[in-house]
Amino acid sequence: MSVNMASSSQHPADNHDLIRVQGARENNLKDVTVEIPKRRLTVFTGVSGSGKSSLVFATIAAESQRLINETYSAFVQGFMPTLARPEVDVLEGLTTAIIVDQERMGANSRSTVGTATDANAMLRVLFSRLGKPHIGSSNAFSFNVPSVRGVGQLSVEKGTGKSEKRVFTVTGGMCPRCEGMGSVTDIDLSQLYDDSKSLNEGALTIPGYTADGWQVRIFSDSGFLDPDKPIRNYTKQERHDFLHKEPTKVKVGNLNLTYEGLIPRIQKSFLSKDVDALQPHIRAFVERAVTFTACPECGGTRLNEAARSSKIKGINIAEACAMQINDLAEWVRGLDEPSVAPLLATLRHTLDSFVEIGLGYLSLDRPSGTLSGGEAQRTKMIRHLGSSLTDVTYVFDEPTIGLHPHDIQRMNDLLLRLRDKGNTVLVVEHKPETIAIADHVVDLGPGAGTAGGEVVFEGTVEGLRASGTLTGRHLNDRAALKPSVRTPSGVMKVRGARTHNLKGVDVDIPLGVLVVVTGVAGSGKSSLIHGSVCGRDGVVSVDQTPIHGSRRSNPATYTGLLEPIRKAFAKANGVKPALFSANSEGACPTCNGAGVIYTDLAMMAGVTTICEECEGRRFQASVLDYRLGKLNIAEVLDLPVEDAVGFFGAGKAHTPAAHAILQRMADVGLGYLRLGQPLTTLSGGERQRLKLATHMGEDGGVYVLDEPTTGLHLADLEQLLGLLDRLVDSGKSVIVIEHHQAVMAHADWIIDLGPGAGHDGGRIVFEGTPANLVAAGSTLTGEHLAAFVGSGPKAVPSRSRQPAARGSAAAAVHVEADDAARANRDEDADRRGARRRRQ
Repeated sequence: MSVNMASSSQHPADNHDLIRVQGARENNLKDVTVEIPKRRLTVFTGVSGSGKSSLVFATIAAESQRLINETYSAFVQGFMPTLARPEVDVLEGLTTAIIVDQERMGANSRSTVGTATDANAMLRVLFSRLGKPHIGSSNAFSFNVPSVRGVGQLSVEKGTGKSEKRVFTVTGGMCPRCEGMGSVTDIDLSQLYDDSKSLNEGALTIPGYTADGWQVRIFSDSGFLDPDKPIRNYTKQERHDFLHKEPTKVKVGNLNLTYEGLIPRIQKSFLSKDVDALQPHIRAFVERAVTFTACPECGGTRLNEAARSSKIKGINIAEACAMQINDLAEWVRGLDEPSVAPLLATLRHTLDSFVEIGLGYLSLDRPSGTLSGGEAQRTKMIRHLGSSLTDVTYVFDEPTIGLHPHDIQRMNDLLLRLRDKGNTVLVVEHKPETIAIADHVVDLGPGAGTAGGEVVFEGTVEGLRASGTLTGRHLNDRAALKPSVRTPSGVMKVRGARTHNLKGVDVDIPLGVLVVVTGVAGSGKSSLIHGSVCGRDGVVSVDQTPIHGSRRSNPATYTGLLEPIRKAFAKANGVKPALFSANSEGACPTCNGAGVIYTDLAMMAGVTTICEECEGRRFQASVLDYRLGKLNIAEVLDLPVEDAVGFFGAGKAHTPAAHAILQRMADVGLGYLRLGQPLTTLSGGERQRLKLATHMGEDGGVYVLDEPTTGLHLADLEQLLGLLDRLVDSGKSVIVIEHHQAVMAHADWIIDLGPGAGHDGGRIVFEGTPANLVAAGSTLTGEHLAAFVGSGPKAVPSRSRQPAARGSAAAAVHVEADDAARANRDEDADRRGARRRRQ
């Protein structure tokens, strides 16, 4: 009775407590209908490619952003990206969506951790109020603001009302020598051009500067240079005009263009951008042609002398920004000045949030482009933790990526704090530790790609465990330590490693085995491996840099698979291979091989329609008459990888080169991907595994993998571990930087760094087998691994001699499990095998 009375007396505005999705069909979603509670933490689970991102990001978040954009004027919308309405029948109850994704932070080389989170702005105000000597406003401490001085006429309406000449000055903090970049460049001219050739002979060796291209035509047709004269024969004036001439208007053909010297042109087009954000071939050119050195005038601080002269308690703003954030937080806590008390409180809260979120090892002057995907996502979170906004929807894409098990609990606390402020929190996640804190779970599947796109469970975490879905069955999976470990075939010596926070690390990395490098975020794992191992001969590195691709890029083009397929079609039909490329001669002339027509509706959102000529198949009709086996090129590109493996593995379509690439894609768990699926539709985990499949084809004795479990479902871990085993068993050495305990338990040798992050890390705190790490329990990693595997088997030295001291990893330890543990593992393996057969 009381329940009915309560419901009848409820205010109508309180009835909107659900986000309702009906008939969602984005990407592989199959008319998904789901109800998501507001002001709760909802976790979306499912195998990689099951449709989680399609539902959360491409449907719910995308529609929220589109509706918000429509509230702006038509003029403002013209400067904003046009967003099409998602393929969905009904979306109700949406609130403002704030997306905190894993995209690396901007390619602007002036962006730092401090500028991206407003911590730098608060520090600048603090120094402008308390700094001694006082040098000006907060702009005087900004490396992005130059000092300028100008004279202008000012009309003063008093007395005679005559105009007066006044001097205007803006005091900025930018270093005049490096213009706030912190580094100066020295360009190797021999890498820019071959001085024995003329412009028309292709003297310029810069990417994109071809002899018949516009970039070179501006030089050759400018009238300042003789395009047929070798560069070494230029006069002094011609050489100056060629290399250093200031911007000048010139007429090239019928066009009015701006001519400027080669050096300033290179600086604007290449050097003003973050090097790590450039395309690989451009980055290789910059690294080859340009030497970056710290600015001798500001010492790399980006600030002029005046900004560096103003101090608080003996510390200037450059030194404050260079501090590790947890040290900076302590320094700020020691400041007690009532006149800026609110500012100090806000700054302390921001810096403490960094420490809480596990980023206390960063510094505010760290360029934001150097952050990993996980670090960038957590840095974006800092802004929202102190936000006054409530009742908004926060959308997170695997926020635990790059986090040690020790730090995951902190991330969980932050997600719950956002929820408790009255916000709706949507999280796409695979880690069971984060799934466990959910108020509501939406599990998608049952498989990936075309086998997914359905909601297979919706409810509580306890209900998920009992549901029998793939996620539910694997939620309580725990790995067992291996009964024995491999013996190394040798060692790779690293001596005196000092990259970033490493403190002269000496370590012998075993070869011919599976080595896992662990440690809390910021402990020095990547610094050790990428700084001292990846540059060596025979080392193949698969890092976390995102793969770039347009709508025309797909797995077949990215992996190089399309090349042998085109040649096989050409050979079978006696025609040119170019016919079988949608970007070349075989492209549909109506849509230029895109398969769709993009219609720009000016101020309104653009419209995408399937090309009527080729019906989305991207090729000319005549090209589709040619067949390999029984399929044409469009049908081949529509095949899933697992079907293509059989198609190119035998019969008339047998193509060994294509089959080898397809087999590697299947090995990394991408058997459900279609060969022609646009790269823009792939999730982050799918893109990384696609990169892994590509690199597996390279010749090398040592493979370095940086967190290969990113975006990987619990059920797919076994396949990844099997792949790592096959690599090692084939004679390769595999080094994995990883936080996942199942990968640690599967290792032959563990190198643990720490004990903390930043200047509290950078040392080897353990080397040995997983069993010895569990038995010792002396490090954070050891404690969490012991809790994960339960009471693991005891370590017993084998006939191989146990290393007497840390750093001598030439020998290994064989671990004997007791009979009961082995029986349990065999029983688990039997259950998993039966489960796979049922699926």
